[in-house]
Amino acid sequence: MSTTALAGFLPETGTPYFALMLIGFLVGAWGHGMKSRFVAGLGILLIFLATLLLPLAVIVFNDEPPPPKRGLPSAGPE
Repeated sequence: MSTTALAGFLPETGTPYFALMLIGFLVGAWGHGMKSRFVAGLGILLIFLATLLLPLAVIVFNDEPPPPKRGLPSAGPE
């Protein structure tokens, strides 16, 4: 799948990802309260989807590549 096709599926703002994460926490807590492993697992799945898709969207919609790294940082004064 190319990045242009992927960009069509992903929202550009962070609000939907944070909302999905919040819904995942609420569903997970509700499932825990009901003692339903399926519902709690569904909430955990929603949280993981949000945390996977948010960085992916940032990478896809970022126009500038990250600056190159110039060597390793020093450990202190020599």
